[in-house]
Amino acid sequence: QVQLVESGGGLVQAGGSLRLSCAASGRTFSMHVMGWFRQAPGKEREFVAAISRIYGSTNYADSVKGRFTISGDNAKNTVYLQMSSLKPEDTALYYCAARTDSSRPSNMRYDYAYWGQGTQVTVSS
Repeated sequence: QVQLVESGGGLVQAGGSLRLSCAASGRTFSMHVMGWFRQAPGKEREFVAAISRIYGSTNYADSVKGRFTISGDNAKNTVYLQMSSLKPEDTALYYCAARTDSSRPSNMRYDYAYWGQGTQVTVSS
C-alpha cells in the first residue's frame, strides 16, 4: 500500500502562485509515476501533470502548460506542483496520485492506483 498526503493549498488572487506538495509513504518503491489531478464542483476529475520517477519525463494538460511545473524529490518520496499565473478556473480540489504498473506519465486517471485526499486551491478574481 501507498499513502499520499497533499499540502500547500489555499486561497490566492488571480495571477498569484502556490506550490503543492505530496508526500508518499508505505511501499514507495512500487511507485513509478506520480501525478496531479483536479476536480472542480460539478465537473469530472481531470489530469493536470505527471512525472516519471525513474526517467524524469513529464506530461502536462494543455490548460496548464507554461504555468505549472511538476517536480519530484525521490529521496523524500515527495512530488511538487508549482503553480504560477493562477486563474479562477484553476479553482479545484487537487489530488495527488501514484502509478505502479508503468513508468509512462499517463494522463488517464484509471492508470493510477493510489490517491490522496486532496488539497483545496481557490483562486479569486
